Amino acid sequence: MNPRPPLPPFTEETALQKVKAAEAAWNTRDPERVALAYTVDTEWRNRTDFLHGRAEVVDFLRKKWARELDYRLEKTLWAFTGNRIAVRFEYEFHDASGQWFRAHGNENWEFDELGYMQRRFASINDQPIDESERKFRWERTP
Repeated sequence: MNPRPPLPPFTEETALQKVKAAEAAWNTRDPERVALAYTVDTEWRNRTDFLHGRAEVVDFLRKKWARELDYRLEKTLWAFTGNRIAVRFEYEFHDASGQWFRAHGNENWEFDELGYMQRRFASINDQPIDESERKFRWERTP
């Protein structure tokens, strides 16, 4: 696999680059594109789901974005050291009934030496909101 810069060990600048690259990729809602940032044997915990490998990540993301409509995400760098980054995030979506939600959470990321994420552990809480309470209203990223 080709290196995926920036590479660890991270500085504040390079950790922020990783966070913003992840945010941009997730906002495309393209499971295959998102999965390319992870090692082939990546390990995830997302809420109560435990995933192993890119194929499971792609399947998970397809199902996620089929349920979480008009998804929009913002990620913020929280901390970093060596090959690890901690992120705080919020995203908004609505379900098929039109109910809007804001999800709040934290992620812990660990990268391999080539800059691919080998571990992602996410804790997430959803909060129902009114459409008028939405914060993220930009156009969808292609």
